[in-house]
Amino acid sequence: MYRTHTCGCLRAGNVNETVILAGWVQKVRNLGAMTFIDLRDRYGLTQVVVEEHSPAEVRETAATLGREYVVQVTGRVVERSSKNPKMPTGDIEVAAERIVVLNEAQTPPFTIEEVSDGGDDLRMKYRYLDLRRPPLQRNMILRHKMAQEIRRFLDAEGFLEIETPYLVGSTPEGARDFVVPSRMNPNQFYALPQSPQTLKQLLMVAGYDRYFQIVRCFRDEDLRADRQPEFTQIDCEMSFVEQEDVLEIFERWAKHMFREVMGIEFAEPLRRMPWIEAMEKYGSDKPDLRFGMEFADLTDLARGHGFSVFDDAQYVVGFAAPGCACYTRKQIDALTDYVKRPQVGAKGLVWIRMEADGSVKSSVDKFYTPDEVRAMAVRCGAGAGDLVLVLCGPKFKALAQLCALRLEVAQQLGLRDPKRFAPLWIVDFPMFEWDDETQRFYAMHHPFTSPKPEDVQYLESDPGRVRANAYDFVCNGTEIGGGSIRIHDAALQARIFKALGFTPERAQEQFGFLMNAFKFGAPPHGGLAFGFDRLCSLFGGAESIRDYIAFPKNNAGRDVMLDAPSAIDRSQLDELRLSLVKPE
Repeated sequence: MYRTHTCGCLRAGNVNETVILAGWVQKVRNLGAMTFIDLRDRYGLTQVVVEEHSPAEVRETAATLGREYVVQVTGRVVERSSKNPKMPTGDIEVAAERIVVLNEAQTPPFTIEEVSDGGDDLRMKYRYLDLRRPPLQRNMILRHKMAQEIRRFLDAEGFLEIETPYLVGSTPEGARDFVVPSRMNPNQFYALPQSPQTLKQLLMVAGYDRYFQIVRCFRDEDLRADRQPEFTQIDCEMSFVEQEDVLEIFERWAKHMFREVMGIEFAEPLRRMPWIEAMEKYGSDKPDLRFGMEFADLTDLARGHGFSVFDDAQYVVGFAAPGCACYTRKQIDALTDYVKRPQVGAKGLVWIRMEADGSVKSSVDKFYTPDEVRAMAVRCGAGAGDLVLVLCGPKFKALAQLCALRLEVAQQLGLRDPKRFAPLWIVDFPMFEWDDETQRFYAMHHPFTSPKPEDVQYLESDPGRVRANAYDFVCNGTEIGGGSIRIHDAALQARIFKALGFTPERAQEQFGFLMNAFKFGAPPHGGLAFGFDRLCSLFGGAESIRDYIAFPKNNAGRDVMLDAPSAIDRSQLDELRLSLVKPE
C-alpha cells in the first residue's frame, strides 16, 4: 500500500494514528535539529517533521530530498506546537518514522506553489508541472464538478448523451475549418466540426427528442483570452419545442449550476432583453449588467449648435460615469487616448462635468449654453459629481466604441467584481447581417435559424428587418451560450438559402444531406450550446479560459509542450498524396 491517507485529509482527530502518505516534496526546511518537509498531492499539503531522535536512516534520507522528489512517508500524527490556521492540515504534522524515495526529480524550472515565479511561456512549456500547482488543480476540480452537475441535471430532464463524429464534411460558411486529409480517399478531406449543429438536427429527425453532449469543437480562427482552436461545448437540442420551452428549461439549468456549484441562488426570473435594446443601452449584444452606466441617445440635443463634429454625425451617444467629475485633465486625456487606440477606433472624446455645486463644465462649452450642456448630462442620468462621456459617428460603430469605454471606466472604478453575477437572455436578434465588402447578407447565427413568424413576409422585400427566433445566454459581459429554434420546413429553408445568396445547387451540395433528411418528417426543434470553458472561467472568476483547459494552446495556436503543429515525414505526405508549397 503506497498510502493510507492523502496529504489533505489529516486533522486533529487523527493524532496518534500511524499513517502512510505519498506525494511530492514542495519544500524542505532544514533547521539543524529539525527538518520540516511540506508534502503535497492534489488533495492538499501536510507538514512532515524529522527530529534529532528520528531513526538515522530517516535523517539521512531527509537530507537528500529536493523539490518535487516523489516520496512515501510512514509516521505518527502529532499535534503541532505552532498551529497554522491558514492550512486545513495546520493543526497536525506527521513525525516521520520511515521515508522512501520513490523517484528523484530535477529542480523544476519554476516554483510549484500557489503563486509561481514562472512566466506564461515557461509554464505552458512545462504544463504538466504547472498542473501540479494548487490554483490549476482547483480549476480542474471545478471543471469536473461542473461536468458532473451538467450531466446530472440533463439526465433528470430526459436528455440522452449521444456522441457525434469528429471527422465530418467541410462547411466553409463561418469560421475556417481544420481539415484532415484522407489516405483512403485520395485528394479528399474531412473537416473537424466547428459544432455538431447539423448532426444534432439529424438526431431530432431520428426521433431522439432530447439530446446533449459535452463535446470538443474546432475553429481555425485568431485567438484571444476566451478563444482556443479547440474548445468544449455543452451541446443540446430538443424536439417539439418553441423558444419559450428552451429558455424555461435552460434557465432552470443555469440556476441549478449557480446554486449547486457556486452556492448562489437566483430566485427571480432572469431578465430578457431584446437585441436592439442591448445595443442601444450598452453598445453590445453581451452587456455587463453588474453596474449601470446605460447609454443615452443625444443626437437631437447635440445637433444644430455649430459643432460640426456632432452636426455631421449620424449618432451621438453618451453615458454618466458616477463620481468621476473629480477626474483630472490627465485622467480624461488618458480616456481620450484609450478611445483613439486602433482596437477602439474613435477620433476623440467629449466630456461634461456635473460639479458638486450644480454647475456644469464641458469640452464643448463654446458651442452650447450651460442649459444645453446640462440637458445632455441629465438625459444620461448624471447627477452632481458625475462625469458624462460622449462619442459620435455611425450608429453601431459609435455604440461599440462607447461600450469599450464603458467597460474601461468600470474596470478603473472597480465595478467588475468577478464574484458578482448578472445573467440574462438576449432575444430578438436580427436574422441577417449585411457585409459591405461582399455586398451580401450573412446569417447572424446560422442558416438553419428560424425567423420570427410575423417577419417571414419581409424575407424577400426587406431581409434586414427580419428577426430570428434566436437567443443568447449572457453573464458579466460574456456570451456563455446561444441557440435558436430551427427551420423544419423545406420551403422556408429554401427561401432562407436564397436570401443568403445560395444557389439551389450550392445549397444541395453543402447541406443536401440535411435537406434530404427533412423530407422524411422533421419535427419542430430547437436548441442551444453553451461554452463549457467560458462557463468554467466565469465561475472561477478568471478572464482567460486557458487555465480551465488541461493542455491549452498559446496565442499563436501552438502547443509549446508537445511542439505542435510540426512538420511530418515525406513518406506520410506521399501516402496522403500531398505536396507542400513554401510560404511567400
